[in-house]
Amino acid sequence: MQRRRTGTIAVISALGMTVALGGCGLAGGSDDVTLRLVAADYGDGAGNSSKKYWGSLVKEFEAEHPDIKVEVSVYSWNDVDRKVKEMVASGDTPDMAQIGAYADYADKGLLYKAGDVLSIPTQADFASQLASAGQIHGIQYGMPFAASTRLLFYNKTLFDKAGLDAPKTWDDLASDAAALKAQGVKYPYALPLGPEEAQAETMQWLLSGGGGYTETIGAYSLDSAQNVETFAWLKDELVSKGLTGPVAPAKLNRADAFAAFAAGDVGMLNGHPSLMKAAAAKGVKFGMVPMPGKDGESKATMGVADWMMAFKKNGHQDQIGEFLDYVYDKQNVLDFSRTYDLLPVTESASAAMSTADEDQDLRPFLKELPLSELYPVAKTSWADVNAAIKQRIGQAVASDGSPAAVLSRLQTTATAADSGQ
Repeated sequence: MQRRRTGTIAVISALGMTVALGGCGLAGGSDDVTLRLVAADYGDGAGNSSKKYWGSLVKEFEAEHPDIKVEVSVYSWNDVDRKVKEMVASGDTPDMAQIGAYADYADKGLLYKAGDVLSIPTQADFASQLASAGQIHGIQYGMPFAASTRLLFYNKTLFDKAGLDAPKTWDDLASDAAALKAQGVKYPYALPLGPEEAQAETMQWLLSGGGGYTETIGAYSLDSAQNVETFAWLKDELVSKGLTGPVAPAKLNRADAFAAFAAGDVGMLNGHPSLMKAAAAKGVKFGMVPMPGKDGESKATMGVADWMMAFKKNGHQDQIGEFLDYVYDKQNVLDFSRTYDLLPVTESASAAMSTADEDQDLRPFLKELPLSELYPVAKTSWADVNAAIKQRIGQAVASDGSPAAVLSRLQTTATAADSGQ
């Protein structure tokens, strides 16, 4: 394939000191190149670890490109972002990283533009809203790698026993939760605001209340009137009435909430596609509906994207491009998405998934993706704001907490981070 790339090759930054990569160029000749990729693990055990996915893909790629070797190091989501940060700081920068955020590296001039490494057809195939989220000042640096949206899962068996219908509004949700509690359900509504993924549950609720993390112009608006009202409702109508279960929301992590749903102990919770397989494996009958809103179905849902990025430090621009074009081949994107119950990030793979019988379960999530809102990942401040939300937001619904006060403090943190203070 003729490789044509948009953009220009940027100058290596001051941090881009040359280092020797052990083993590079020794595999088969002086022109051989070894690329290093650090990637996140999407599996839940050794049986479906991302190591297996990358191992198979790399083997096939190397068979077609004998002059390019690829070494992939896979880390858990608890460690991968930190690991890449440490590698870059120590001068041991990988060629590529597939992690949760790209903006800080792009802001420091460490990344190739997407157009410097991807062929034009590959770059043009990204879903438009995901490609836009990968841009800073109109230039794409972050390449979306995996995506998901959220739906409200509910336990059909528990709902049928209580004579309930799936909720469409906040009041419906609170009423259903009260009825489930009366039936002895352990977690009528699971509200995971613990440090693992509190930012996701928070954003889903803020969007359902007409708010969000940022204004239209992009400035943080965590303490907006809509957001304060949303968390006041959560505290008063769910948490204070004992409808969120025996574990305080600030201590309930997403993985534990999902496990409780799969065990049949949760009436309702926000979930992404991977929950389907976990619940079905335990025999839980479930339904999925759009997130209820204040007065009706929520007008927006949360989308999440993880990112691939290419570092300039070691060069290897052409070889990185060859590999990433292979990674984003339609069938490879489909294989990854199907393996881990995630949504494709390319238009070609999404079109295939929307009509394939084997992907029927993912279609409700796929339908939500074009209308979803993503975290403000183009902000270099997002990493700090994200960490602050994870640490503090659970306090907003605690018995002695104040939603307005907690959101005000988070807004102060966000404003300072955004201005570089």
